[in-house]
Amino acid sequence: MSLHDYLYYVILPILAISSLVVFIRFVKGPTIVDRVVALDLIITLGIGEIAIYSIINNKPTFLDIATILALIAFLGTVAFAFYLEKRNKKDD
Repeated sequence: MSLHDYLYYVILPILAISSLVVFIRFVKGPTIVDRVVALDLIITLGIGEIAIYSIINNKPTFLDIATILALIAFLGTVAFAFYLEKRNKKDD
């Protein structure tokens, strides 16, 4: 089994099933924190799919896009955590 077969038949189905499960959590999440974590995980799975696409099609430029998307997702999560911290201090 070559690397491309492994990516097509093992990794991509796992990412697809994971995306479906996380999207269900995103829709059903009882709190906003669950939804933010699910959104962060969806972005992370998207980064994995971009990386696989880059490997399969031999286009390393897409890895730069994945890196930028990871930085934006990280900053969004940090900003949300900062917002929650400020909101909790106001409630006290």
